[in-house]
Amino acid sequence: MPTPHHPDDPNPEAPGRGGPDARLLTEVVTRLRRALRASIRTDYPWETLPMAQVELLQVLAEHSPARIGDLAARQRLATSTVSGLIGQMITSGLVARAVDPADRRASAVTLTDAGRDQLTAWAQAHERRLDAALDALDTDDRAIVRSALPALFRLAEHLDDTGTPDAPAATPDPPATAPDAPQAAPGRPTPADRPGARG
Repeated sequence: MPTPHHPDDPNPEAPGRGGPDARLLTEVVTRLRRALRASIRTDYPWETLPMAQVELLQVLAEHSPARIGDLAARQRLATSTVSGLIGQMITSGLVARAVDPADRRASAVTLTDAGRDQLTAWAQAHERRLDAALDALDTDDRAIVRSALPALFRLAEHLDDTGTPDAPAATPDPPATAPDAPQAAPGRPTPADRPGARG
């Protein structure tokens, strides 16, 4: 198994490479995500739910109801892309869409009980796997991981600044339809869309 590059890499300034801290952190995060998704499939096959949908469920758990345009801006995705994902999630019963009471020309998306249950199961499966991995570390390593958590949260806040100028502007929401209007049947997610297919 390849090991992360050491900070004393003889060529840290090679084209296309960041500083040693950023490079090591990128490798660690990538390996953690890949290892976690691979190990979690042994007892919880989440391939059936694309990661893009999981991320939308996470946003809706914190900001619900939300307009399609607002969700697109938060995720830095095209409004049409988010609209397609939401259509699939409505069909699956994970979210519901209705006329926005604040502006009846727009639609708002809410997380359903089924969607919240799916998100809870997803989080619990990850926590179980991480608990097992943490238990395998020695006391000193567990203490180091624990002490790094506050700084990692602050780092995530810097990365999650949705007000940056380079974030794509959301296009206007499509006109809202009646809450019980039929939705177009979405296509089935491809293997590339699934969590297990990403690094």
